[in-house]
Amino acid sequence: MDPSLYVILDRAATRGRDLEEILDATIAGGCRLIQLREKEWPSGRLLPLAERLRDRCRRAGVTFIVNDRVDLAIAVGADGVHLGQDDLPTRAARPLLRPGMVLGRSTHNVAQAREAQAEGADYIAVGSMFPTQTKPDFDLVGPELLRTVRPETKAPLIGIGGITRENVAQVIRAGADGVAVISAVCGAPDPAAATREFLAAIRTERDLNRRGPL
Repeated sequence: MDPSLYVILDRAATRGRDLEEILDATIAGGCRLIQLREKEWPSGRLLPLAERLRDRCRRAGVTFIVNDRVDLAIAVGADGVHLGQDDLPTRAARPLLRPGMVLGRSTHNVAQAREAQAEGADYIAVGSMFPTQTKPDFDLVGPELLRTVRPETKAPLIGIGGITRENVAQVIRAGADGVAVISAVCGAPDPAAATREFLAAIRTERDLNRRGPL
């Protein structure tokens, strides 16, 4: 799993465009980690779409994650599931998954991140980094929380919430292994180009971090 850029597909952010079209563009742009996020459709309606997206990801060698719904992730043969703080605890969800399935967890403070680490989450999402229209009621924790959590976990840390091409470097600099984005790619006029720009910015910041101060 490459956590560098984690594109979350959400119908609400696509400006009416088809999710399969957006997925194909993000894959073409170089993204290798995709999540399907759907807060309104019941699982039965979502199943055929999830299967089509899974098939596209599988053919491209891209990791496909389902948000929230453990049952749907298992049913479609997804590579993993992402759970929020109101979903099943990591310790309860893990036994339900197939061996090798990825389990990610959203966290919004140090205690939650520590719990995710202790319970064996495969990656830990930390946010909200910046104000976001997707979840305007999210606590704004900023990159500072990443700096606090980074020394405490070896699990990949993914910054999420309001991340744009202009502020992504701050998130990587704070210790994130990658960033999750929704509107910045799904809502972009050219999702493939937006994906390439994010990946280029992430690579540049990593190179600067390795080089250290001049």
